[in-house]
Amino acid sequence: MSNVAQASSSLISLCVAPARVVRAQQAIEQASSAIAQLGKRPLIIGGHQTLEAVASRLHAPLAEKQLEFAQASYSPDCSEASLAALRETARQHRADFIIGVGGGKALDTAKLIAHQCQFPIVTIPTSAATCAAWTALSNVYSDAGAFLYDVSLDRCPDLLILDYDLVGTASQRTLVAGIGDAIAKWYEASVSSGHSDQTLIVAAVQQARILRDILFQKSAEALKNPGGEAWQQVVDASVLLAGVIGGIGGAQCRTVAAHAVHNGLTHLPAAHDALHGEKVAYGILVQLRLEEMVQGNQLAVTARQQLLKFYDEIGLPKTLEDLGLAHITLAELRQAAEVACATNSDIHRLPFKVVPEQLMAAMVSTSSFVMSHSSSATPRITADKGQMAKDKGLKNK
Repeated sequence: MSNVAQASSSLISLCVAPARVVRAQQAIEQASSAIAQLGKRPLIIGGHQTLEAVASRLHAPLAEKQLEFAQASYSPDCSEASLAALRETARQHRADFIIGVGGGKALDTAKLIAHQCQFPIVTIPTSAATCAAWTALSNVYSDAGAFLYDVSLDRCPDLLILDYDLVGTASQRTLVAGIGDAIAKWYEASVSSGHSDQTLIVAAVQQARILRDILFQKSAEALKNPGGEAWQQVVDASVLLAGVIGGIGGAQCRTVAAHAVHNGLTHLPAAHDALHGEKVAYGILVQLRLEEMVQGNQLAVTARQQLLKFYDEIGLPKTLEDLGLAHITLAELRQAAEVACATNSDIHRLPFKVVPEQLMAAMVSTSSFVMSHSSSATPRITADKGQMAKDKGLKNK
């Protein structure tokens, strides 16, 4: 059998995009008819504060279409306990579709409930902090907020409502975090899939490069003029275009080491005040540092220095200290590194093997301007570990 025949005989299923995307100022009010096409008894899922904040805008359009809605909080997290409680709430309400409102975890929860109950799903992001409103993926956490696993869903949302007025009420910090999450697409997709000659993966990697360039060019202006044209373009890039890349390219174009570092950090309670995209942005620097240390990659050096300047410009974290982890212990750092290097971790999409000791050394040197040229990381990491307690205030417990 030829290579072409072998490739075509394998079933590849992609969830590329929501069935419909509505975006505008006052988009919620304008989308009432589209919402009503999906059912009669929606369950609205979000956080306590979000549900209260959007009630004045969301309830009236639903009532106008004579939809019998109920709402429920996903507290404490997108966890198995919360999911079980929400499934019961959906059963009691006799819901026939789900409306998710909020940030990444609220939308992940809503999408997963819809998936488990086989209901249509509407996503309404309240910030541009992630592309969760777009994707066919949900992350599941412990009740304490530690990442456990992700779930691939059978489709992207049926309706995505991007209301620029609603997103504009979020803090600027959420947009900065969204920029960090979105720009990771290039650094992760290029290293995991940049060698591919498959048409859709090539397209996804190139879209990731375009996304990076848009963010480099427009982010500073967007943050100076919230609500302006550049701001709207950056919101679109962070919420929509970032989702396109994972949809076209599949799982290998979504996450590599940067998101693996995020997942490891979620196991440290002290890191919970940092937003998803802030941890991912720091994780990009860690990934590039690994490429420098393990491969002697000069392009990674240049990319990391470019990012450090960009992070300074818009306010993304560059170090553990910037994430609020100035007093992290050596044991805590190792815990995060071991989670990030677990057998099923996305970090293993890197083109080289990574062990926790290597990752720990990279995590404490993200802002270093000195590259070690040795291709053997072990001696250098032993020295770095010896410096941790001295230079970073770490205590081996």
